[in-house]
Amino acid sequence: MIKLTVLYGHPTDPTAFEEYYANTHMPLVGKIKEIEKAETTKFLDEADGSKAAYYRMAELWFADIDALQAGMGSAAGQATAADIANFATGGVTILTGTVG
Repeated sequence: MIKLTVLYGHPTDPTAFEEYYANTHMPLVGKIKEIEKAETTKFLDEADGSKAAYYRMAELWFADIDALQAGMGSAAGQATAADIANFATGGVTILTGTVG
């Protein structure tokens, strides 16, 4: 199993981010047929009240590297990746690894 993790930095306008993320971006993610599981996390502040290192995380699971490459190389995958620039004002960090 391969997992693609997207870590979102803190956006300049969290309300606009959340609206766009839920109503525009995640429906695009849902069109990537090769994704076997998708999970999102919105981070809480740290115990000392400071902001978490990241604002949000998306984790996308694929059967293997071929499925990841096919999914992200597809028209749906390319549209999803290109869409990040439309709302992720805090920047993103993308990591890929094997699960287990």
